[in-house]
Amino acid sequence: MSARNTKQAPDGGWGWAIVIASFMGQLLAYGSPQSVGVLYPEWLNTFQDGKGMTAWVGSLVSGVGLIASPICSACVVNFGARPVTIFSGVMVSGGLMLSAFAPNVQFLIFSYGIVVGLGCGLVYAATVTITCQYFDKRRGLALGIITTGTSIGGFLYATVQNEFIALFGLDGCLLLIGCFALNIIACAGLMRTLHLPVYYLKQRAALAGKADEKVLEKAPVVEDPIKKNQSVNILITGETKEPPPYEKSLLSYTALVRLMKKKQKEYSEYLHTTAELLQNRVFLATCVSLFAYCLGAYTPLLFLEDLAQTEGLISGISTIPLVSIMSIAAGVGKLLLGVMMDIRWMNSIFLYTFTLLGTGVALLIIPVTKNYAGLRVISALLGFFSGNWSVIPYVTTKVVGMDRLTEAYGILMFFGGFSIMLGPPVAGWIYDWLHSYDLAFYFSGSFVLLGGAGLFLAAVCFRNNNQEENSTPDTECINDYNKVPTVA
Repeated sequence: MSARNTKQAPDGGWGWAIVIASFMGQLLAYGSPQSVGVLYPEWLNTFQDGKGMTAWVGSLVSGVGLIASPICSACVVNFGARPVTIFSGVMVSGGLMLSAFAPNVQFLIFSYGIVVGLGCGLVYAATVTITCQYFDKRRGLALGIITTGTSIGGFLYATVQNEFIALFGLDGCLLLIGCFALNIIACAGLMRTLHLPVYYLKQRAALAGKADEKVLEKAPVVEDPIKKNQSVNILITGETKEPPPYEKSLLSYTALVRLMKKKQKEYSEYLHTTAELLQNRVFLATCVSLFAYCLGAYTPLLFLEDLAQTEGLISGISTIPLVSIMSIAAGVGKLLLGVMMDIRWMNSIFLYTFTLLGTGVALLIIPVTKNYAGLRVISALLGFFSGNWSVIPYVTTKVVGMDRLTEAYGILMFFGGFSIMLGPPVAGWIYDWLHSYDLAFYFSGSFVLLGGAGLFLAAVCFRNNNQEENSTPDTECINDYNKVPTVA
């Protein structure tokens, strides 16, 4: 067993300080991106650009972190949670402050969409990883607490940003929110890692190797009688025969070729594994359904507040904006859906499908809703169903098994992140074309319904054809559910 895995998870103690720090880190990082719908109308009024172009800001800040999640996880594994959290705090804060000085939407796409989005992805990877180190038996509870930080952050920041815009303007609001984000660095101070990161282990091994080389160089061992005189001469004069330059070049070239072959083999194995996973019809249906869900489900997060103002249902922004209702309902949904997954007879695939179908129906009702109270109810439903992100690891485990969970989850996050980046801009372009949100929400709701219906049919066919084969994996999934959240 390696040195990195010798320490057991304490399941308490300092772990609760880690939970508090991780909760606050996610709240401070995701507060503004989760309530970007409050900022979206202000950006439209300030820059007078199209809704489709402006929507790239909100879509990228949510999608970039998901697509870059493998890179973010690799950074945490190699450098540790504390340095990554400090760096991510600088990124989130710097991106928000830069956005206050944005001269156009294109600059916002970089500063708010990409920089803040990558910072949020790093915060999420670091907080989840270190929480999993400190908790084993109570891991589900700990992860449930810290991930609700995103929902509570969205609920609080929607109202706070609304008030800051009224008092200090859009630029002052972004500067203040950026200052708040600097507290992520303070949260990193509590993140005392249990396992040494890979980078430090490599440095330690390199130092140990150099120390061994020095010891061998100092040891005057001359055992070969044939080369005794030559070895004594080398020890006395300190002169060694260096290889010619062409030999050094040849050795370097050989090492480079070996490294390229090794990397090529790893990439080939990864592509082979991905192809095998996509041959699983239910997993392929899950990828397609997640793509369709993210294509439509993030549209209301960005446009619902602007829809209410455009249709004259409210003047300005309410004291409790619609995105606040969605955020707090999402937190409740994560907790309740997670609890439902602990019910022994509950089928995770059918539960996830139900949330997709419910989201699709709610999106289709938006165009026919002509009052603000109805939009509040729909926002609460959409927020609750968006808690299905806590179900996705369980669905993935049931479909592909625990052994392939990491690879499968990475593929799903790529589909989700890519779809999130496309959905809001497409809806914005539809509005720019027709000057109405009706077709945009019909488009979004139809895609989500199709994704949910396709996954339901695939799951039913798979269950009927492979009922006997699925009985064993179901048992394994129940026994390994405590390991599932580590993939988040």
